Amino acid sequence: MQVTSVTRYVLVAGEASGDILGANLIAHLKALQPDAIFEGIGGPLMEAQGFKSLVPMDRLSVMGLVEVLGRLRELLGIRKRLYAACLQNPPTAFIGIDSPDFNMPLARKLKQAGIPTVHYVSPSVWAWRQKRIFNIKKSIDLMLALFPFELPIYHQHDIPVVCVGHTLADDIPFESDAGGARQVLGLEGINKGPVFAILPGSREGEVARLAPLFIEAMKLIKQKEANATFLIPAANAERRLQIEAILQEANAEAILINGQSRTVMMAADAILLASGTAALEAMLVKRPMVVSYRVNKLTYAIMKRMVKVPYVSLPNLLANETLVPELLQDAATPANLATRLLQTWRSFTGDKAIQAKYLDLHKLLRRDAGEQAAQAIISMLNKEAK
Repeated sequence: MQVTSVTRYVLVAGEASGDILGANLIAHLKALQPDAIFEGIGGPLMEAQGFKSLVPMDRLSVMGLVEVLGRLRELLGIRKRLYAACLQNPPTAFIGIDSPDFNMPLARKLKQAGIPTVHYVSPSVWAWRQKRIFNIKKSIDLMLALFPFELPIYHQHDIPVVCVGHTLADDIPFESDAGGARQVLGLEGINKGPVFAILPGSREGEVARLAPLFIEAMKLIKQKEANATFLIPAANAERRLQIEAILQEANAEAILINGQSRTVMMAADAILLASGTAALEAMLVKRPMVVSYRVNKLTYAIMKRMVKVPYVSLPNLLANETLVPELLQDAATPANLATRLLQTWRSFTGDKAIQAKYLDLHKLLRRDAGEQAAQAIISMLNKEAK
């Protein structure tokens, strides 16, 4: 397919981490192609770059094999409408950002229709459901991977791939200032005890599962550290209301902050968080952490049989060793979470080896991701146009 005279990209991001990557990519594509048009599905950061979201991004934000079933009709309907729109007015390229279960089937049909397709963030084919690599090969013209350990399987199957690093590693300084972050948040007058950041996730379902556990862990920590302060960033107004209700029900206190999750992590002495991109961000701001997650029991039973790697958190996957504690499913009890968070906080300052590994991984991922991704996409399109 020839590149159209009007450069128009359709991007689809399904969650907050994809919104970050999408906004960074759009900014770099705009610098190289000032007249380009961007639309599809994305969040507020992408919209701030002039992106037009045809559907609210949170309609795609659902996680878990069982949990998706309740939203399946809506998700299929959104995908069908997006496919029809792309056929009616073919974009220069379709760029799926993460959310592979939504984006890959759409990319495959669009590729069959002659539209160049890119996927940004490699699905975890190296970890589970490895036969997906054959479908990926049929679905995309270019894979933009975040991490070096993801490349071999694509090379093995002759799928064009570029490791672009992670935009968070580009944005976050090698040293982060806790005092400065606390000043930004207006926390100069807090107690002199430890400050813990509590991040139960950004989706309604994960907050419902994890926030009660995390808040009970807070109460146990408070019994041992009476001067402790707890900071909870709320991803949006809905999550803030949800967290406020859970705090009230638990008769617990915390400082709720609208957004600013990175600043909250920088302000903290240690972090308790849901598994996901937040764990990578916590590593990049060089804070000790405990990673936790719970999903539907059936989802967990299915995934446990399919997963081929020993870790779920990105710091541990990148290091290929246990840098940070992972407390998952039944192990994620308030007592376990409280104990491990206190242990991790107390030991981190003296553990120079782990601090050095955090820094090494940060340097490994700092590759100017948006620029690398934009250049790779344009290079692919130039080859397609010949």
